[in-house]
Amino acid sequence: MRNLTVRFSLMSALALFSCMIVVGAAVGIFALGRANHATEYVHEITERALLINDAYKDTTRTRAAQSRIYSTLMEKGDQAVIDAAFKSAQTTYERSLKYLDDYAKLPDLEGQDPATKTELIESAKALNEILKKATEVLRSGDAAAYSQLNNNFISKGGARFSTALDVYQKRAMELNDKATTERQREYNLVVWLVVAGLIGAMFLVIGVHFMLRNIVLTPLNRAVHLLDLVANGDLTTKVDVESKNEIGRLFAAIRSMQQALLTTVSSVRSSSDSIDTNAKEIAAGNMDLSSRTEQQASSLEETAASMEELTGTVKQNAENALQANQLAHSASSTASKGGEVVSQVVDTMQAINESSRKIVDIISVIDGIAFQTNILALNAAVEAARAGEQGRGFAVVASEVRSLAQRSAAAAKEIKSLIDDSVDKVEAGSQLVEQAGATMSEVVTSVQRVTDIVGEIAEASREQSTGIEQVNRAITQMDEVTQQNAALVEEAAAAAQSLQAQATNLVAAVSIFKIDAHQVASASVKARPMPKAAPAPQAAPAMASVSAPVAPKAAPAAAPKLPPAKPAKPAKPAGASASSSASARGKDDAQDWEEF
Repeated sequence: MRNLTVRFSLMSALALFSCMIVVGAAVGIFALGRANHATEYVHEITERALLINDAYKDTTRTRAAQSRIYSTLMEKGDQAVIDAAFKSAQTTYERSLKYLDDYAKLPDLEGQDPATKTELIESAKALNEILKKATEVLRSGDAAAYSQLNNNFISKGGARFSTALDVYQKRAMELNDKATTERQREYNLVVWLVVAGLIGAMFLVIGVHFMLRNIVLTPLNRAVHLLDLVANGDLTTKVDVESKNEIGRLFAAIRSMQQALLTTVSSVRSSSDSIDTNAKEIAAGNMDLSSRTEQQASSLEETAASMEELTGTVKQNAENALQANQLAHSASSTASKGGEVVSQVVDTMQAINESSRKIVDIISVIDGIAFQTNILALNAAVEAARAGEQGRGFAVVASEVRSLAQRSAAAAKEIKSLIDDSVDKVEAGSQLVEQAGATMSEVVTSVQRVTDIVGEIAEASREQSTGIEQVNRAITQMDEVTQQNAALVEEAAAAAQSLQAQATNLVAAVSIFKIDAHQVASASVKARPMPKAAPAPQAAPAMASVSAPVAPKAAPAAAPKLPPAKPAKPAKPAGASASSSASARGKDDAQDWEEF
């Protein structure tokens, strides 16, 4: 039984529980089906009983209506009462026939006597025929004939129908009681089946519990105990594999883990001394490398300071050249604007010269007008003298006009002389302005040449500043690299010291394991074919590779003991050296533990 797999055990338990669920569901469905059948049977009995009872009630109502008609006829009562009674009798009669027809169409029930049904239907129909004939007699108003029918036929027909109905209802009650008894018996059977199923399920659960406890729980508790011993450092306990199922494979894996731990612990113990020796040699080499790296870093710092001063001077020269270039551009722009202004002045002077010439022409016209006015005034004076006393007033006006024309002519001559003088001066000014414009053009050309030369000087200064900045950055980068190398050397020294401390801690940590020499030998023999087991002597070269780059210069005597160096990794801050080296060793140790 111990070789049964856990999967097979669980699947078997699930299969048994599934079978019990299926059986319970089948019993429930059977019980529900039987209860449904009994309910339908009782419903059919009730339906038939209600139909025939309704038919009997309607025949009774018809007889009551006919009795009211007969009484009213005998008392010679109101015709409205008679009509209402006839209407009620007709309604109940038709409804009784309908109920009888519905009842006759229903199939016979199981256990029902067909003769009883036939007698019931025939008696009801016979009674309805008599009631129909009685209604016709009453409609004719023959009360005596109705009384004879009622005494001889209606009472007997009603008694026959009532007797047949009593027999039918008695049989229906018997069938109903029988169905109720059968349903109670089936209910009791289902209850006993459910109780038996529950008892079987309880025994099944108990059996499955003991089976799983023997197959799964007890071995798992034993495995947990073995793992607790291993966690507490006890590797001397013998692990036995007693089955071939999943639990057995678990114990086999625990045994393999224990053997691998034995091999690893013994290998770690044998490698601790070698790690301590190599760590001391690495620390000595790193101390020498650290001192020389610090000297190199101080020299580079001085060089970087000198280059920074030179860079500042060159930058200042470049800035001055740039300012001179900007001033030259500004002067060139101002000279260009001055040339434009002078050109505009020349154009203005030429326009003034042309306007002066036009004014001279206008003055000539005014002079001619004054001359003609003088001649007209002279003619007017002559005409006034001829007129004698009548033309004296006109002579005075002509005299005044002549005087005004003479003054206008004199003024025009003076203005013409002034305008001629102004035209001469404007022409002289225009010539001077043209000369000034030519001079300004030459100035603008000279300033443009100066601007180009200053721009070339500024560009050369900028290129010189850029080159010196590149040299400065290169030296700064060299300084940073040297600082990083110094930090890396410090980290290596701290790592070597931490490595030595970790080796001591490793010996102390491994000492908590309890091992047996015989088990160690057997475990080593079994672990040799494993390809992932790391040999212990390789730990020392791996740890000593940090100091390899400085070995040829720092400690020549110790160089033959060191293995070839691996490429140095990027430097980290000196403050984090211990933690980073510790975490790196933690990862290496974790990989060693995963390899077994």
